[in-house]
Amino acid sequence: MIRVTVLPDLRLAQAFVDYMATCNVVLEIHNRDQGAEIWLHDEQKLPQARHELQQFFRDPLHSRYQAASWLTGNVHARFPYSSESYSGESYSGESYSGGSYFRIMRSQAGPLTEVVAGLCVITWITMQLAGDGAVMSWLGWPRSSDQYFQLWRWLSHSFLHFSLLHLLVNLMWWWYLGGRLEKRSGSGRLCLLTLAAALVSGGCQALFSGSDFGGLSGVVCALTGYVWLMGEREPACGLSLPRGLMTLSVLWLVAGFLGILTVPVANFAHAAGLAIGLLMALWDTRNSGRIKR
Repeated sequence: MIRVTVLPDLRLAQAFVDYMATCNVVLEIHNRDQGAEIWLHDEQKLPQARHELQQFFRDPLHSRYQAASWLTGNVHARFPYSSESYSGESYSGESYSGGSYFRIMRSQAGPLTEVVAGLCVITWITMQLAGDGAVMSWLGWPRSSDQYFQLWRWLSHSFLHFSLLHLLVNLMWWWYLGGRLEKRSGSGRLCLLTLAAALVSGGCQALFSGSDFGGLSGVVCALTGYVWLMGEREPACGLSLPRGLMTLSVLWLVAGFLGILTVPVANFAHAAGLAIGLLMALWDTRNSGRIKR
């Protein structure tokens, strides 16, 4: 057997397993500390399983998955838990569709993911009340040597967003990628990548275009590179990103440097972030014992 993925919610995992059973693909769920591991019996069907998994991630609450649970008789499946189960939470056995979107979103992220998202939202609200310039004077990248020892500035520039769309796009990708990384490899790994990406991407952007910038996109680009390369080099790690999304990210980066985009873009921060993510993934796949399994 081969492990296909790890899902944080057992009822969602059961829904996917039930759906794949209707496609004549036999999967098993194994409860582990990090979540519900899904294992495939016939390794020749791995490409089909991965394709269907990508579809499942796009809309895990689609009616076809609940319908599959009805067909297999698992719509009210109960899951055994012990003191060693992955969350210690006691489920009542109701249908997975009865859970709210909010609960499902929370299950896909860890405390660091939530804290950073919250700080970005609070900072954006403060910028609407106090003005962009005022908040940037407190949290922006150091403008002169007398600000170098204000250590929060090396990270806090990532919390600055200059429009609601800017904020929502970055938070969407932060939650999707950062949450998966934190759930799979722990808060420490996500914290290290975030700090490294914020520092290096901010430094490169400031070096080439000055200190008037902000946003989480440098970190998001690092997450994109990290998650993609981890999935390519070590599929069993439980992290992956479709190659099409990675290709789109690179094309978007190139378009930014060519000046095709109609909005201001921190191109050097994005490029540096992507490079940091790829380098960290390369290091971790060469030292795979450091990655939580």
